[in-house]
Amino acid sequence: MRIGCAIFDFDGTLFDSMGIWEDVGDRYLISKGKIPKPTLREDLRALSLYQAAVFIRNEYDLDISPEKIMGEVNKVIEKYYLEEVLPKPGVIEFLEKMKRKNIPMCIATASDRYHIESALKRCNLLCYFEKIFTCDENGHGKDEPDIFIEAADFFGVPYGRAFVFEDAIHAASTAKQAGFFVVSVKDVSEMRQEKLKEV
Repeated sequence: MRIGCAIFDFDGTLFDSMGIWEDVGDRYLISKGKIPKPTLREDLRALSLYQAAVFIRNEYDLDISPEKIMGEVNKVIEKYYLEEVLPKPGVIEFLEKMKRKNIPMCIATASDRYHIESALKRCNLLCYFEKIFTCDENGHGKDEPDIFIEAADFFGVPYGRAFVFEDAIHAASTAKQAGFFVVSVKDVSEMRQEKLKEV
């Protein structure tokens, strides 16, 4: 089947960036001269950013408002995307092969546009993508197919010929159920690899 277009997730699919969401709490507390407890990641896992900020303030005796903590945490994340994060092994070669075959490519991400564009520019990869779609701008998360539909419609490609590359099972399942051709990408952040392969 001829690939009509390629719709790539960013975090965990193109870039090895899922780790920041695991250790941003540690990084932040260390920057404040605090020693993170071994349970910190688990403590924060199910919390919203605001809830996590309140937890960190109370648990680590920080005399800072939750709003300021949130802003400072976002700066830690921003610094990571601007200066550190790298493509996953094989990504550059794969994108080059797709480009040589004239397959149009875009990104559909739940992350912040500024972070994504900054990482792509630093790694000289922005040129491979005709457009970046974000969940914030689309108004829907990847538990709904809207961002994939917007991307396929942008290229004028039937959903069955639009290939969605995803590492997260919830997003892969959403795209599959909407009729897209899904390619699973292995990442250590997704524990349900066998189920992802089934999708």
